[in-house]
Amino acid sequence: MKKEDLEQQAKVWQKSFEKQMKATLEACQWQMQEGITIKPLYTPSDLDERGFQHSFPGQHPFVRGVQPSGYVGRPWTIRQYAGFSTAEESNAFYRANLEAGQQGISVAFDLATHRGYDSDHPRVSGDVGKAGVAIDTVEDMKILFDGIPLDTTSVSMTMNGAVLPVMAFYIVAAEEQGVSPDVLAGTIQNDILKEFMVRNTYIYPPEPSMRIVQDIIAYATDHMPKFNPVSISGYHIQEAGADAALELAYTLANGRAYVRHALAKGLKIDDFAPRLSFFFGIGLHFLMEVAKLRAARLLWSEIMRDLGAQDDKSCMMRFHCQTSGWSLTAKDPYNNIIRTTIEAMAAVFGGTQSLHTNAFDEALALPSLFSSRIARNTQLVLQEETDILHTMDPFGGSYMMESLTHDLCEKVKELMAEIDSAGGMLRAIESGLPQRRIAQAAAERQVRIDRGEEPIIGVNKYQNESEDPIDVLSIDTHEVLEQQKNKLRQVKKQRDEKQVMASLALLRQAASDPQANLLEVAIVAARARATLGEMSLVLEEVYGRYQGKVTQVQGIFNKGYKQDPRWQDLVDRIQVFAQQEGRQPRILVAKLGQDGHDRGAKVIAAGFVDLGFDVDLSPLFTTPEEVLRMAIDMDVHIIGVSTLAGGHSALVPELMQLMKEQGIQDIQVVVGGVIPDQDHQALLDVGVTYIATPGTSIIDAAEAVFDRLSGDQ
Repeated sequence: MKKEDLEQQAKVWQKSFEKQMKATLEACQWQMQEGITIKPLYTPSDLDERGFQHSFPGQHPFVRGVQPSGYVGRPWTIRQYAGFSTAEESNAFYRANLEAGQQGISVAFDLATHRGYDSDHPRVSGDVGKAGVAIDTVEDMKILFDGIPLDTTSVSMTMNGAVLPVMAFYIVAAEEQGVSPDVLAGTIQNDILKEFMVRNTYIYPPEPSMRIVQDIIAYATDHMPKFNPVSISGYHIQEAGADAALELAYTLANGRAYVRHALAKGLKIDDFAPRLSFFFGIGLHFLMEVAKLRAARLLWSEIMRDLGAQDDKSCMMRFHCQTSGWSLTAKDPYNNIIRTTIEAMAAVFGGTQSLHTNAFDEALALPSLFSSRIARNTQLVLQEETDILHTMDPFGGSYMMESLTHDLCEKVKELMAEIDSAGGMLRAIESGLPQRRIAQAAAERQVRIDRGEEPIIGVNKYQNESEDPIDVLSIDTHEVLEQQKNKLRQVKKQRDEKQVMASLALLRQAASDPQANLLEVAIVAARARATLGEMSLVLEEVYGRYQGKVTQVQGIFNKGYKQDPRWQDLVDRIQVFAQQEGRQPRILVAKLGQDGHDRGAKVIAAGFVDLGFDVDLSPLFTTPEEVLRMAIDMDVHIIGVSTLAGGHSALVPELMQLMKEQGIQDIQVVVGGVIPDQDHQALLDVGVTYIATPGTSIIDAAEAVFDRLSGDQ
C-alpha cells in the first residue's frame, strides 16, 4: 500500500473512531502536573501538527541518544551510590559490590563532610557517618579507595559545598597510589546552583561558590581529560518536589549558567563542554520520564549551539540517572522494589549512560546489604535477562512519545524564559523564584496524594492491616564519631604543622586572587595533610558562610481541601482553640543538624498554616540549643522536628535533655521523617509525643498533633 493511501486510510479510521468515541476520549484525557495533557490516542496528525523531524541515534540533535549503537554496543554503567560510617566500612562495601557486578563507584559523603566540618566539630556530633561516609583528611580518602585501582575504576562523587578539599583528597590519594590526574576517570557533582535552590549543602555565598566551580572546570580541562568536572543535577530538584518540566528547565538553566560563567573567564567552549555531564531523577510517571530524557538531549544541543559550540561532542548531553528516593514508601515497603524497577526501565528507555537503583528500605533507614543486592540485581536482570539492549530508543517515531517530547520541550522553554526575565539563574535563585515554584509543586502533589487522587499502593490505597518487621541498617554514630576523632588526632600528630600552616596561608591568599586556581592550591594543602575543616574554614574567613532564605507557601491545601468536611472540622477546632487561648496554636518546624533536605518541612509548614496554625520555619543547620532558644523566644506550643538523614537518634534526645534540664514542660516535641520503627520507642521514652513516618497525610499528622496539644488524646 502506498504511503498516501495509508495516510488516507488512517484519516478515515480516525474520523470513524473519534465519532464513536468522542465522549470517551475527552473523558480519558489526563492532565499532568506539568500542564501537559496526555491523550488516550495519538495518530500521525499529532506529529504533523508539531512539525516532527526524523532523527537517528548518535546524530545532532541527539534526541534519540548520543551513541549510534546505543546499548547494542555497550550497556549502561551500573553504579550504586553508597557511603556510610567510616572509610573502612565503605571500602569493604565498594569492593564487595565491584566483585558482584557493579561497574563503577558512586560515593556518598556524610553531612558533616558536605558542609565543610571536620568530624570533631561541635555542630556535627549527630551527623558523622550518617547518610554517607565521613572524610576528614587525605588519609580517609586513601582508605576509602584501598585496593581499588583508580587508574581503571570510574569514580563518581556527590559533593558540592566542600568540593575543593574532597577533589584535592581524591587527586592526592590517587597520586600516592601511583596514578596521575590525567588517567583518572569519573565525575564530581560540583553543582552549587542546585544546592542554593533545593538541597542546601552550600557553604559560601553564590559568587565565590561559582568561582570554585569554575576553577575545578579549568583544572580538569588542563589536567584531567577523562574526568567530568561538573554533574549538573536535576535529581535533587525533583526530590524537592519539582515536576518533570521544572526539573528539566532548572537543570538546563543551571548548566547554561555554568557554561556562560566559564566563557566569561576566557575558557573555550569546545575545550570543556564535552565533559559536562548531567544527573536526573526518575519517578513513576513512566512515559513522562522517558520524554524528559529525550527532551533534555534535544534542548541541550540547541542551547550549546546558541552558546557557540562547534564540536558536536559539546552538544551531546550525557547523564547519570537515579531512581526516585521520594517515591519510596515506609508503608508496605516491598512495593518499592516494583517502583524502582519501573523507574529503572524509564531511565533505560530514555537512554541513560549510567544508573543507580535505590534500595527498597531507604524510606526506613540507610540501605542494608540485603536490599542493596536486590537494587543492584534489578539492573543486572534488565541487562542480562531481557531484550532491552537490542534496540536503541524503541520509542523513536512513536506518535505519543514524539508528541510528548515536543510538548515538554515547549513547556521547558517557557520556564527558562521566566528565568531569563528574572536576570538569569543566579539572580532568580537570589529572588527565590525557583524555590517558590518547587515548593508549590511539592505541596500541590501532597494534596493530591492525601486526597487519594494520586494512588500510592499500600499508603492511600490497598493498605495492609499490619506490616512485617524489616531489618534495617543502623549506624552507631557515637562509635563512628570516636573513630574519626582518633584518626584526626593521629594525622595532626604526625604531620608537619609548619607545612600545614604555610599551605593554608597560600589557600587564604588564593581566595582573594582571581588569577589563582583554588584547586591547585588545595592539592598542596591536601599533600601537607591539612584537614577538610581547616581548608573550609580558611575559605570561610575570606568569603563568609552563607545562610539561605526560608521559603514558605500557603493557600494550596485550603484550595485542595475546601470541600472536605474533615479538613473543615479541624479548621473549626483550631479556631475554637485560638478563641479560648487568645492566640493560634504555634509550632516551630525545625531541621536539626546539617541535613538540608527541607521538602518535608516546607510541606508540613504549608499544610499547618492553611489549617490555622501559627507556623515558624527555623533556619537550616540548627543545633538543639538553638532550636530550643528559638522555641522559647517565640513562645511556641510545639516543636516539630523534620528528619531525613538519621540524625534524630542523637539530636532529638539531646533536645529533650536540654528541655528537661531547663524545666520546660509546656512545649511538646513531635518528629516526622525517615525514622526506623526500631527508633520509635527510644524517642517516645525521652518524651516525644508523636512520630510521623513517610506516607502520613498532612491531615492525619495535623489531627494527631492538635489532639495532643488540646488534650483530646
